[in-house]
Amino acid sequence: MLAELLLITPPFTQLNTPYPATAYLKGFFNSQEINVAQQDLGIEVILNLFSKQGLTNLFKEAEVYESPSKNVSRILALKENYLTTIEPVIAFLQGKNPALARQICADPYLPQASRFGQLEEMDWAFGNMGMQDKAKHLATLYLEDLSDLIVECADHHFGFSRYAERLGRSTNSFDELNEELNAEPTFIDAITLKLLDSKIQSTKPKVVGFSVPFPGNLYSAFRCAQYLKANHPRIKITMGGGFPNTELRDLKDPRVFDYIDFITLDDGERPMQLLLEHIREPKEDPYLKRTFCRIGGQVSYINNAKESDIKQSEAGTPDYTGLLLDDYISVIEVANPMHSLWSDGRWNKLTMAHGCYWGKCTFCDISLDYIKVYEPIAARTLVDRMEQMIDQTGFSGFHFVDEAAPPALMKELALEILKRKLSVTWWTNIRFEKSFTRDLCMLLKASGCIAFSGGLEVASDRLLKLIDKGVTVDQVARVTNYFTEAGIMVHAYLMYGYPTQTVQETIDSLEMVKQLFALGIIQSGFWHQFAMTAHSPVGLNPEAFGVIPNHSEIGFANNDVDFTDKTGIDHSIFSFGLKKSLYNFMHGMGFDWPVQEWFEEQMPATTIAPTYIEDALDQQEGFTLKSNARVVWLGGYPEMVSSKKGKIKVLIHGNNDTVNITLPQVEGTWLLEQLEKLKVDQRAKFIKELKESFEKQHENFELFWFSKPVNILKKYGLLTI
Repeated sequence: MLAELLLITPPFTQLNTPYPATAYLKGFFNSQEINVAQQDLGIEVILNLFSKQGLTNLFKEAEVYESPSKNVSRILALKENYLTTIEPVIAFLQGKNPALARQICADPYLPQASRFGQLEEMDWAFGNMGMQDKAKHLATLYLEDLSDLIVECADHHFGFSRYAERLGRSTNSFDELNEELNAEPTFIDAITLKLLDSKIQSTKPKVVGFSVPFPGNLYSAFRCAQYLKANHPRIKITMGGGFPNTELRDLKDPRVFDYIDFITLDDGERPMQLLLEHIREPKEDPYLKRTFCRIGGQVSYINNAKESDIKQSEAGTPDYTGLLLDDYISVIEVANPMHSLWSDGRWNKLTMAHGCYWGKCTFCDISLDYIKVYEPIAARTLVDRMEQMIDQTGFSGFHFVDEAAPPALMKELALEILKRKLSVTWWTNIRFEKSFTRDLCMLLKASGCIAFSGGLEVASDRLLKLIDKGVTVDQVARVTNYFTEAGIMVHAYLMYGYPTQTVQETIDSLEMVKQLFALGIIQSGFWHQFAMTAHSPVGLNPEAFGVIPNHSEIGFANNDVDFTDKTGIDHSIFSFGLKKSLYNFMHGMGFDWPVQEWFEEQMPATTIAPTYIEDALDQQEGFTLKSNARVVWLGGYPEMVSSKKGKIKVLIHGNNDTVNITLPQVEGTWLLEQLEKLKVDQRAKFIKELKESFEKQHENFELFWFSKPVNILKKYGLLTI
C-alpha cells in the first residue's frame, strides 16, 4: 500500500504485542483521510534473526569470534540442534504449534546453555500454571541463551526489549551517540536496515515518523534515519514519542538534525497534522505546534500554531492494520502469573484517560502534559472502541495503558461492558486508593478485569506523605486484599532511595512488602532505585527534598539528573538484597527469613510488628450506606424452593456452586422483586430509592440490608457501588 506517512517503532519494545503509539496515530489520520502505513521493526527483526537462515548467519558471525567464553563455546557446539529447533520453537511461541509443548517439556529437546541453570524450582513454580506455560518458560530461556551468543559475538547492544539502551539513558551530550552512528552498522543494524528498505520500497512514503517510547529505541531510530538520509533523501523524517517528550525538551545540538528533520513533543496528533501540511507546502515561516527543527544552522523550537490539541474522544479508534498481529511471540521470563502479563499474551492497547487524575506524586513528571493534562474518555466511547478493535484484530484482551486509571470511570466502563454482554479480559495501572471498595472490585472482576499494577513505592507512611502519594500502607493493604478476594492479581511498583530515606526505613519497607506477599494480597512486584527527573517536583525544587543536583551542560537529553543525597547514604547497597528477596517472595519462598538477612552488609532488624499488615486487614468496616450509591445485581434469578412459617428458602446459583438462604417472607419477597430491576441493563437504582421503597412497607432498612442472608446474597452479585 502506498502511503503519505510511514510510522515506525524501531527495535526493540515488546515481543508479545505492538507498542500502541503508531496505531493511535493511524487511527486519527484515518479520520483525516490520510494514507498511513505502519511497521514494528522490532518484531520483524526478531523474526528474521530467530529463523533458520537468521541463525545460520549468526553462527557464521560468531564462529570467527576469538576467545569465546565457555558458555558460547557450548552454544556453538550445539549449532545444528539450534538450527533444527528454532523455527518450531518460534511457531510455538506464536501460538501456532501448541503440540510442541510436550516435546519442549521432555528433556532433551531444547539445547541448553547457561540460562537453564535456574531450573531448580520448575516443578514447583509451574505446578499450577500448566504445561504450555512451562514450555514457554523453557523456550524463553532457550532464546535468552541465543541472546547471550549475540551479545558476546555479534552485537553487544542487543536486548530483547531494548537496543543500545545505554546510549539513550539521559545522555546530556550527543557526542557518544553521534560517534556510534559514525561507526560501521552492527549485525542487528544490517537486519534492521534491510527490513526498513523493503518497507520503503513497498509504501513509498513522503514522510517517515519514528515513535521512540524508550531509551532502548533511540539508537536504532537514529541509525534508520541515517540510512534514509543516505539512500532516500527525498523522504522527510520526524520523531516523537515518550523519549523526546521527557528527554529532549531542552535540545540544543544542531547535529541531531543531520539525521532527523523534525522532532515533535507531547500528544502527536495535532503536531503531526500541521507538520504534514507544512511538508506538503513548505513556508519560510513554518506554522507548527511543539516542533523542533534546524533553521539557519541553529535548533529552533516552533510552537506558533493556534489550533488546540485533538480531544481524546475525537482521536479515533487505534488501528493496528499492517502490523504482523499473528506473528508476535509470547514469552515467560519469570514463573509468576502476574509478572508474565507484560510479555505473555496478545493485548490491544487503549487508554481510559489522558494524563493522571491525581497528578501530585513528587517523583513524577507532573509538570509535563502527558501527566498534567487530564482528560477522561466516556465509558460508552471506550467500549465502542473495544468492540471495533476486537473486530479488527480478532483479540479480546485489553491492556489500558493509563498513568493511573480513574476508579469512577472504571466503574462506568465495567457497567457498560456488562450491559453489552461482552466477554473481554482487561488490566490496567491504578492508584491503591480507598475508592476501591470490596463491591467495586467484584464488579470490575465480573467485567473481565484480571490484574492491576500500581505504585506502592516506599512502604512507609512518612515517605508516602513526602511523596504526596495520597495513600497509607494500611490502606494499600486493605485495597489489595479486596482485589485478591475478587480474584484480581496485583503487581506493586516499589522504590528505594527516595530523598531522606534512612537505612531503617528501607528495612522496614521490605518487611511491609514481605508481609503483603506472605498474606497473598500482592502477587508480583519490582524494585527500582529513585531517580530524580528534571520535570518532577523533586527535580524542580531539590533543596526542599534534601538533595543537591549535579547539573551538566545540556545539549541533547535532559531527564535523569545526577544528585547527592544529604543523608550520605549509598542506596545502591540495597539493590541486590531487595531484588533477591522479591524474587523469592514472588515464588512463595523466604518468608521465614528476617529481612536484614537478605543483605551482605550489616543491617538493623525491622521495627515493624510481624503482624502489622494482618492487623490492618482485621480492622472492621463500618456499616454505612451512601444514599447515592448504585445497587446492581449480577447474579441469575434466585430460585424460591419453599415458603412456610413466615420464611422463604431461596437457592442462589453461582458459576461454580449453589447456596441456600432463608429470608423473612415479606421482606424477602420484596428483595426478590427488586433483583430483576437491579440488572445492569435496567434503569440505575440507588440505595436511597431502595430504602424509600423498603420503608413504605417495613421498618429499619439498614438492619435488613446488613443481615446475614443479605450479606450472603452480596457475595453472589448484589453490589453497592
